[in-house]
Amino acid sequence: MRWENLTEGPAGPAALFGADAVVTRTIDTPEFRGITFHEVRARSIVNRVPGASRMPFEWTVNPYRGCSHACVYCFARKTHSYLDLDTGLGFDSQIVVKTNAPELLRHELAAPRWTGAHIAMGTNVDCYQRAEGRYRLMPGIIEALRDRANPFSILTKGTLILRDLPLLREAAEVTEVGISVSVGFTDTALWRTVEPGTPSPAARLNAVRTLTDAGIECGVLMAPVIPFLGDSPAQLRDTVRAVAESGATSVTPLVLHLRPGAREWFTAWLGEHHPHLVERYERMYAGGAYAPTWYQRMITRQVHELAAEFGIGPARRGAARRIAGTDGPDGPAPAGATQLTLL
Repeated sequence: MRWENLTEGPAGPAALFGADAVVTRTIDTPEFRGITFHEVRARSIVNRVPGASRMPFEWTVNPYRGCSHACVYCFARKTHSYLDLDTGLGFDSQIVVKTNAPELLRHELAAPRWTGAHIAMGTNVDCYQRAEGRYRLMPGIIEALRDRANPFSILTKGTLILRDLPLLREAAEVTEVGISVSVGFTDTALWRTVEPGTPSPAARLNAVRTLTDAGIECGVLMAPVIPFLGDSPAQLRDTVRAVAESGATSVTPLVLHLRPGAREWFTAWLGEHHPHLVERYERMYAGGAYAPTWYQRMITRQVHELAAEFGIGPARRGAARRIAGTDGPDGPAPAGATQLTLL
């Protein structure tokens, strides 16, 4: 791998870390087998979102690059090409860890030029992926935000967020904290093939329950809704019902989008597992990274109608919901498991 794109040299002050600040580790334990960690000393941690982005926020903090969740559709795959790593297996197994993220964040939040703007986390790669269990960067990050009363939000597929529940409650007492879990579907067969490194949908929804029971409002980003694989009326109903049972304060659907990097990897996966769908996807995404507007509106309308039916929405914000006589695909939902949102 080459580090020139991110290290000191021609890039000068714009470099993200020094060339002598990279330590590569391979850890031979079952939970990290096949994963290589590249520990770096970052030069900056609060990043401005490009103006052309569709994201509803301006600043982000990303303590990791690459993600062991290995979601085949992940839009962030392209970012690994900046390191001359491939956007497929390299993205899943070569994880860059910004080991000084908490201390650097404290420094940047204290700068006179910082005005206390909202900071979003988990919007590029998941800040509660497996690496966080080893490096424990998020407690220090949350503490820094709490101590400055700086508003923030977290989006995650990782139930490890529950470890930091006490810190999240402390932060919520002094500033605005937004938490969301990403659950695009409850189909376990689909989950095992497209999100192989993530906790199950049921585990994530249990995390939502734990968060809401602890008094922290938690929404669900229903993402991605995958055309022809996770978008049938029955699948949408099952997912929204499970979200309602979790006590989520909101549900927001987001249809699969396929940016460069993710598109090639997802198409290869599709050709192996569902070859009969390749041509349908080529037609659906012929116009670019996003599904046609008519399709996105159709999914949004169906999810909103189901949300109203099951009582999810502003009118019942924060209310816990249990729907009698239903179990998730993994059996009865146990209390406690959550995910964060980019909303």
